[in-house]
This record gives sequence, structure tokens and C-alpha cells, in this order.
Amino acid sequence: MTVFSTESFAGHEQVVFVSDDRVGLRAIIAIHSTRLGPALGGCRMYPYADEASALRDVLRLSRGMTFKAAAAGLGLGGGKSVILGDPRKSKTPELLRAMGVAVNRLGGRYITAEDVGTTVADFAWVRQNTRHVVGLPEELGGTGDPSPTTALGVYHGIVASVAHRLDRDLRGLTVAVQGLGNVGWNLCRLLAGAGARLTVSDVDAALARKACAEFDAQAVEPDEIYAVQADVFSPCAMGAVVNDRTLPQMKFRVIAGGANNQLAGDEHGRQLRDKEILYAPDFVINAGGLIRVASEHEGFNSTKVDSQVKAIGATLHRIFELAGRTGTPTQSAAMQLVQERLGGGNSGRSANNGNNSASNALAERVA
Repeated sequence: MTVFSTESFAGHEQVVFVSDDRVGLRAIIAIHSTRLGPALGGCRMYPYADEASALRDVLRLSRGMTFKAAAAGLGLGGGKSVILGDPRKSKTPELLRAMGVAVNRLGGRYITAEDVGTTVADFAWVRQNTRHVVGLPEELGGTGDPSPTTALGVYHGIVASVAHRLDRDLRGLTVAVQGLGNVGWNLCRLLAGAGARLTVSDVDAALARKACAEFDAQAVEPDEIYAVQADVFSPCAMGAVVNDRTLPQMKFRVIAGGANNQLAGDEHGRQLRDKEILYAPDFVINAGGLIRVASEHEGFNSTKVDSQVKAIGATLHRIFELAGRTGTPTQSAAMQLVQERLGGGNSGRSANNGNNSASNALAERVA
């Protein structure tokens, strides 16, 4: 397994490999940037096929957290951690406490939280060995599960995207939601409440059936979601779902969802633009949870959090306008905002050059 030559390594400050044979812990902590503040990002536990897959995932995720914090105007950097293993079989209090030790060794450069395969309750164990944890249970002074806030930000982002692309609200529109975890489920509730019709898919067929009953949704098999007739596609599961295989199937008008790293490559952003599919950059639209736990780190303020999460829609409007003026994909327009806030550095991902004055104005209004 290589590290320095891995495509997503560029721009990373630190990558730590963690091992504790006593409790079966194998993990990777990636710190992409601390330019704006300590690196904050969740801890994912997943049964990766191999170590190289885990490394690629943590590098892409940590880089995305840098972009997410910068686009949201937060004084935080980007990081992420992954634990190699099946959370249903291998997750124990001892393993989680050992992960806390590993996080603590970094001296506050990295702040962790829940993610795929981990829960808010798990971090009560992690917290026993480090104070560099957010998203804790309320009984430990935290704010609980950030997923509903992530879903709320995605909802505001979908409203903004539909208004920009279709000049209307959600009533009567069809939204295809991929993934019915905490974020996807809460998003379905918000969308159904706004009068949208839902098509859903999940690898858990029982969960999909439950969504049909609760939200009057239609369910399709996971591989069929890309070709359904829907106005909006909202990926809320794993990343890289817009790729060479799926993109030719898509007839959506808008893609706006909660998953990280939705584009398999930068070229897919350009292809979406060419197909006139409006893409809401994932690291902008799914920042609600990060905004919430960041406020917990600084001293929770619910009014401030609500205002910042609602502002995700306004941020997307400005990105869409910048992309239209400069003729760039929306992902590239969002990266112009991020690079301005980070001081103009590359940050490890390509971005097309656009109108610098427009980019400066956009960065100032968001930061």
C-alpha cells in the first residue's frame, strides 16, 4: 500500500496509522488542513475490502471536510478517521476507548465525532480517553445526533437548487432519495412535509418498505435509482455515485444530497453541466451537521446554528450564479470560494480559474 503517491494524498498535513492488537483496533487518521483551525471530522467504521480502500476513503473524506468547513465560514480545518472493521461485529467499548487514546495523542490537532458505522453513544467511550470529541450525548454536555441538522441543511439546499433550476417550490416534484440512514430518513420527512413525492432506495429492503408506509413513497432496487423519472436526485448514502456507469442513466434536473464525495471525478462535474443537470456541491449542501458540532466545540448556540444552516441555501444560490457567469461547473465555482478562504492555495484538488472579482465577493459574503 502506498501513501505519498495516492492521488488524494496531495495537500495533506498528516496521516496517522493506528494499531492496538489488544483490542483489535486498526485505524487511519487523516489531517488534511489546520490552516483555519483544528481539523474536525467524523470517525467512520466500515468493513473495507483492503487497507488501500480505507486509505483512499479517509483521504477523500478529510479533504472534503476542509472544503466543507471553509465553505461554511467556520474556523476549522478538515480531518477524518476510519476504523477498519464491521461495526456490527467488531465494535466494542475497549476498541472505542483505544481510538480515544489515538485521537488524544494528536494533542487537539484533530477533533472527532460520529460518522457511518459509529453513533453518538459510541463517543461516550471515546470521550473517556480524550476531550477532543464533539457530537456527544446530551447527558455528557453534547448536542446529540447531528444527522437531523445535516438533513435540514440538505433540505434548504434542495429548496434553493429547485428554485434556481426550476423556478418553483417542492410541491408536486418527485425527489429520488438514495439511502435511508439518519440523514436520508430525516430528509424524507422534511420533503414529504413540503409536498414532494418520494422515490426511495436502500440496501435494507425493510427500511425502504417502512419509508413507503410512512412517507407514501415508491421504492426501487438500489441499482435502479439512477434511472428513475424524478426531478431531483438526492444521494444520502456512500460517495462516488455519479460516475461513468451511472451518469448516462440520469435524467434528473437537480442533484442535491447529503452524501460526501458524490462525484467520482472532476470530469463528472463537467459532464453534469453539459447535461444541464444542476449539481449542488456536496461539501456545501451537507455542512449542517458540521455546523452543529462546531458550535458545540465553541459553545453551543442554537440560534446561530439555525441561521448558519439556513444560509446553506443562500450560499448555493451564489455558487450557482458564479458558475453561470464564469461558465464553470458548480463544483469548480464552489472550490473558488474555498480556495479564497484558504488563502489561494491548491488544497489538493483541481479547480478551474474563473472571475476573480466574483470569487472574492462570494468568499467575503460567506465567510
